[in-house]
Amino acid sequence: MLSHSLATDLTMWDAQIEALTRRHRLLRYDTRGHGGSDAPGGVYSLSQLAKDACGLLDALGIERAHFIGLSMGGMIGQMLALETPNRLLSLVLCDTTSRIPADATPAWDERIRISGSEGMAPLVDPTIARWFTRDFRERRSDIVDRIRDLIRNTTPEGYIGCCHAISSLDVTNALERISVPTLVIVGKDDPGTPVAAATIIHEKIPKSELSIIPSASHLSNVEQPEEFNSIVIEFLNRVEPHTDQ
Repeated sequence: MLSHSLATDLTMWDAQIEALTRRHRLLRYDTRGHGGSDAPGGVYSLSQLAKDACGLLDALGIERAHFIGLSMGGMIGQMLALETPNRLLSLVLCDTTSRIPADATPAWDERIRISGSEGMAPLVDPTIARWFTRDFRERRSDIVDRIRDLIRNTTPEGYIGCCHAISSLDVTNALERISVPTLVIVGKDDPGTPVAAATIIHEKIPKSELSIIPSASHLSNVEQPEEFNSIVIEFLNRVEPHTDQ
């Protein structure tokens, strides 16, 4: 089960589909307020977004899943592991954090203000600058432009609702309760959820693993898909070595 970042949709995972479907059935979905999902107004919570994920599993008759979440998706994954661990076979937390510090609140408030008053367009360029290294932006403008469109086309209501959910995140001290097999992945050049944040998650979750991907920023699965896929598949094969779906 694949859970995308803020201001994208399920197509963020396009570069993972072929590799992951060789041995597993795959479920990717649009988070509340994104893509083809409804975007109700108001404040969302990460617990609510985790319940949405469980509701989708219920509707499809899936008892347990390997959950892979990036950025906001990784935050949802942490909530699932803390609140409904019986639904998870394993957890892969990518380019995410377990806590939004108080000094980051003004930045989130500003994003909420801009999207509410001016729409998503003013947020596209600064977001892209955080999400990809300069080399990748210059070398693969085709991919970057596709992600630009995802950001631009995100509904302000959905973006704002999820910004509220993210900005209240603080589960670091609870992570020691996570018992499912966990892999933490981070791009070495990620400025928003840096290696330090991934290291804290790794140190708090018992027996978790940490992989740092060189020459990758926030969307490490998009910028370095072959390396990302290799790390994830190797982990899944060790967690569930006899799976042939």
